[in-house]
Amino acid sequence: MNDALQYFYDAEADVLYVSKGEPRAESDSDEVEEGVIARFDPVSREVVGFTILNFLKRAGKPFSSSQVLPFTVDLRLTS
Repeated sequence: MNDALQYFYDAEADVLYVSKGEPRAESDSDEVEEGVIARFDPVSREVVGFTILNFLKRAGKPFSSSQVLPFTVDLRLTS
């Protein structure tokens, strides 16, 4: 299974979608902060992705590379 971090930004809706590996239709979700939705594996409860509503509005314009987002990511090299 490829767990590479994948993301998609919907500019029209101002929504950022991030998934660990391919997005999973069978995931559960919970709003962990206003406008931030975490997606979980229904069996292991592992976080498999998240969605941030009003992404650029939250970040302020222009988006800064030093912007702190409300999540942490465990990054590992894939082969």
